[in-house]
Amino acid sequence: MTEAELFFGRDIAGGGVVSDADWQCFLDQEVTPRFPDGLTVEEASGQWKGADGIVREKSKRLTIVLVGAAGEEAKLSAVRDAYKRRFQQDAVLLVERQACAAF
Repeated sequence: MTEAELFFGRDIAGGGVVSDADWQCFLDQEVTPRFPDGLTVEEASGQWKGADGIVREKSKRLTIVLVGAAGEEAKLSAVRDAYKRRFQQDAVLLVERQACAAF
């Protein structure tokens, strides 16, 4: 199996933040329909190097275990694209690694 972790920054360009209600709505509308079998969401603190130096922001870490079904990668891309559009984000980090998992 493959473990996919996505990292979503919560600062919105130009001001504002992705609220808990905004995040829940996004999860309900964009993520859960694509990955209904299960996922994990955790609070995170992230940082990255921007044009003006180090930027720190609250983040969400989403973990999904992929079973190798057709279309999973496209679904991950759709989730990332939807978040970037909805919340004016430059990027959503995706980390994938092989995993030995059992349910």
